[in-house]
Amino acid sequence: MLDPSADEIRDWGNSVIQLMADYLGNLRDRKVYRHMSSREIRDQLDPTVPTKGIDLNGLLKVFRETVIPFSRQNAHPRMFGYVQSPGTPLAAFADLLASTLNANLTVWRSAPAPVELERLTIDWIRQILGFNAEAGGLFVSGGSMANLAAIAAARQAKDYSSDRLRIYASSETHFSVAKAAALLGIGRENVRHVAVDEHLRMRADDLVAKITGDLEEGYVPFCVVANAGTVNTGAVDPLAEIRDVADRFQLWMHVDGSYGAFAVLAKSARGLFAGIERADSIALDPHKWLYLPVDVGCVIYRAPQIARAAFAHEAEYTRIIGEEADEAFAFWDYGPELSRRFRALKIWMLLKGVGLHSLGEAIESNLACARYLESMVRASDDFEMVAPVDLSIFCFRHVPVQLRNESAEAIDAFNERLLIALQRDGSSYLSNAALGGRFALRGCVLNYRTTLRDMEILLDDLRRVARSL
Repeated sequence: MLDPSADEIRDWGNSVIQLMADYLGNLRDRKVYRHMSSREIRDQLDPTVPTKGIDLNGLLKVFRETVIPFSRQNAHPRMFGYVQSPGTPLAAFADLLASTLNANLTVWRSAPAPVELERLTIDWIRQILGFNAEAGGLFVSGGSMANLAAIAAARQAKDYSSDRLRIYASSETHFSVAKAAALLGIGRENVRHVAVDEHLRMRADDLVAKITGDLEEGYVPFCVVANAGTVNTGAVDPLAEIRDVADRFQLWMHVDGSYGAFAVLAKSARGLFAGIERADSIALDPHKWLYLPVDVGCVIYRAPQIARAAFAHEAEYTRIIGEEADEAFAFWDYGPELSRRFRALKIWMLLKGVGLHSLGEAIESNLACARYLESMVRASDDFEMVAPVDLSIFCFRHVPVQLRNESAEAIDAFNERLLIALQRDGSSYLSNAALGGRFALRGCVLNYRTTLRDMEILLDDLRRVARSL
């Protein structure tokens, strides 16, 4: 099994691809989620430490009969919980090929062609966002790592030694920003939450007030984090206004576009992102709205040399000898990781194999589905929106006639029970959000398979499950 023949590899490949085709071919016939317990899954798995191997058919049997049915089906068109990509078959093949080559993208000499492919793909993303020609970056594990890397670069640019640094972010910003501040020694308490407006977008006037107050108290403002699509509601902060404030106070402007930034490919949403190209750094997740399988995040720096000053480290065992400038390139100089898998291959294969036009159409369809859900909710007499739809996230709740005169707490409790019941039912899957102190049902359309009919089925499922409560 460690070193199969070419014929054996072909046989294995045929078996795996058949399983893959069978799985993807009947996704709509499956439940999104199967109610289960940890014990139930463990009982399906042989706990004995294996001393002798079994053949591939035995391994695939476990995958087919245990792993698939006891997993959440993230590729299902009504998997609306969280910000969850379905993945694509093309990218799955890319992951197989990347693992076959097993390149380690540390420096150019370790993986010449893969490194050039990553640099090329990063430049395509730079162009999609409209960044300056000198901008650069790298692929990382996800948005959390991208935010960490960007804030480390921001600290390097402003005042590395101060223990009174301040970061500004709206109350809707992803928790990974506060986590990055803690890990970098800045401190969670030094992440200042800026107020939001009725659309849950950062208020530039409150940003100015908080920066001014901190300066008067001797703090060192150094970074503002703007959102290009929050994970709660999909809100996009006023990026151009925030850039102007950052310039006024000489702050680094980072944009967390992990969920939403690739919606610039959709014509109807492009205007929301005006000013994104003026950011000093941006975090993105191709494994979200480029429909790629995890893991692949991305960080782009307007001035990569600042990131290099934050991350570069000299050691004899990493010293590059006898190479020209291009061939001496090292990704470890621009991010926290040393060993890095060939993540770029699936992004290159997707962009090259599908094209931006088709990706833009798929994102446009996702936006249309969320807007359609919003229109149905507003036209109904038993649902209500809790937040406006900016991108493809929708937050709403079910208020049947029997609950209209009940307290806000009773309606919250009912919707919480409804969410659990819907997830266990398995036909559609939502997650939850807390907005203005109220419990909300939350969904995100991030699947090229999802149709307008799926949005109708979601509301039908909720009504059906609610009657059982």
